[in-house]
Amino acid sequence: MLVAALASLSLALGAAGSAQARVGLPPVVNHVPTQEKVVFITIDDGWNHDPEAARILLEKRVPVSLFLLPGAASYDTEYFTRLIGEGRASVENHTVNHPDLTTLDAAGKDAEVCGAGEQLQAAFGRTPKLLRPPYGAVNDEVRLAAKACGVKALVTWTYDFTTWGETPPTPRLRSGDIVLLHFTPTLAADLQRALDAAKAAGLKPAALMPHLKTAGLV
Repeated sequence: MLVAALASLSLALGAAGSAQARVGLPPVVNHVPTQEKVVFITIDDGWNHDPEAARILLEKRVPVSLFLLPGAASYDTEYFTRLIGEGRASVENHTVNHPDLTTLDAAGKDAEVCGAGEQLQAAFGRTPKLLRPPYGAVNDEVRLAAKACGVKALVTWTYDFTTWGETPPTPRLRSGDIVLLHFTPTLAADLQRALDAAKAAGLKPAALMPHLKTAGLV
């Protein structure tokens, strides 16, 4: 009985320790709790620098979070600096090489997340505070690595509006939804479809970080 009691105590302490280890890790966010009529536009990767998509973002003053791969941004950094300087865009972290971070060891996670943050800081003068884990793949080890690299939240998405082969069904957006887009050849059309869906739902695009702070997530 004593052995059983000790075993139970050990399991309880282990569970408590595991829970304690998770305290303070950056949250994983796929929807922002808010009473405001807002939606969040995010765009990933950065390979296709579509002038029409840039025109829409600039002319409509759309607040947008750009989760960029450093290599995708480096061959035409001016495309993004214009969106930042003349528009309402912020640059965030999407790793260096777009791996599934859950498959990497600690050193690999550090190289991908911290490495991307350093390269984006050098290119744009600001260290990203948000991370979009590639494929939305995340666990507590990824969160721990992200925290070590200064990440305040890991942002996934509510709906993907990207056209992958064929146009996906358009969902009815709700307040706080996070829209995922990609810098692909269809970005301008996908972006317009997302903006139209937001308007149909009575929502306006808003900057992500301030609302994460208001919600107490960062």
